[in-house]
Amino acid sequence: MQNKASSAEGLLALAGRVLIATLFLNSALGKIMGFQGVVGFVASKGLPLPAVLLAGSVLLEVTASLALLAGFRTRWAALALAGYSLLAGFLFHDFWAAPPAQAMMQQLSFFKNLGIAGGLLLVAALGPGRFGVGQQAPQ
Repeated sequence: MQNKASSAEGLLALAGRVLIATLFLNSALGKIMGFQGVVGFVASKGLPLPAVLLAGSVLLEVTASLALLAGFRTRWAALALAGYSLLAGFLFHDFWAAPPAQAMMQQLSFFKNLGIAGGLLLVAALGPGRFGVGQQAPQ
């Protein structure tokens, strides 16, 4: 029974990693496809070197997502994406400063970022599960 339970846990961990990685890979693709528009949005937040910051965020999203997906250096990838999610939430979804017509949507986005960061912190704490590059099956 233990083996069946550990297989189920491993599959759930893998599914979770796939779903989270899909979110960030899709986000990176959207940033690449609309790069100039997103640069303008980053600049509107008063951040320096918006094109460089955007390129760095795309690089982080892609590399950390692929590591998360593969189960390679999973804890580091999850911590990086959790920090990124928190930073993005505070910098780009500042509902407390948004016009009333945008406040609710920004609040939802802010708390989604917090929830994503929370899930990633769980991945960082618990590891990739049974199915990942370099992982050994439990004995």
